[in-house]
Amino acid sequence: MQGKVVLITGASGGIGSAVAKRLASKGAALVLSARRLEPLTALAAECEDLGSPKAIAITGEISSKVDVDSLYAQASETFGRIDVVLNAAGLGILKPLANLTEDDLVRQLDVNLKGTFLSCQAAAGILSQQPEGGHIFNIPGILGQHPMAMASAYCASKYGVVGMTKSMAIDLKRANVRFTLLYLGGVSTPFWDNAGMRVQRDKMLSAETAADAIAFALAVPSPGIPNEIVIQPDSHQFL
Repeated sequence: MQGKVVLITGASGGIGSAVAKRLASKGAALVLSARRLEPLTALAAECEDLGSPKAIAITGEISSKVDVDSLYAQASETFGRIDVVLNAAGLGILKPLANLTEDDLVRQLDVNLKGTFLSCQAAAGILSQQPEGGHIFNIPGILGQHPMAMASAYCASKYGVVGMTKSMAIDLKRANVRFTLLYLGGVSTPFWDNAGMRVQRDKMLSAETAADAIAFALAVPSPGIPNEIVIQPDSHQFL
């Protein structure tokens, strides 16, 4: 990762933060994006202490095209290129079907589906102009592959990410823009703090496991590309 530039949305969250630290230790320069500046600036400083040559913090709403376009413009202006994008920004509202509101659905589609679309589209505009292309990671999670009670709206947004990503990969394959989908089982992050359901955090994956998976995918020699990675807790194998 020496000399590579990595852009992470949702960087202040569990998975985004873990990946940022892991890639910083491998020498990557980082563009860290989330809504709140204070945790981002603290993470950027920590990443530079870990070995990143430069880490910048940029706030914005992932569902806003203006903010996303500004994020990529600032990243390109600062570093002149982007090699890897991780779309880790996400929102989960888990409720029984009868209790879900239209606003619940719209908010999740805005962040999880529209936000990922906007980031991928902006990334593609830069990566496709680079001779070596680039690598985009999207995280539908296991609920982008298997349904769960109380998750109809959330699954809708994540299943959408899967279909969208696979179509984008076809559109961009000649530009050498590569995609990896991460189907992670339950990951113990702040996502579950207000989930509205009982979960066993001690049996979940760690955010560091997600970082391991991304580091693995980035280390696969060309022309190989892990298009889909599924990692479940051992208590939920093949579910």
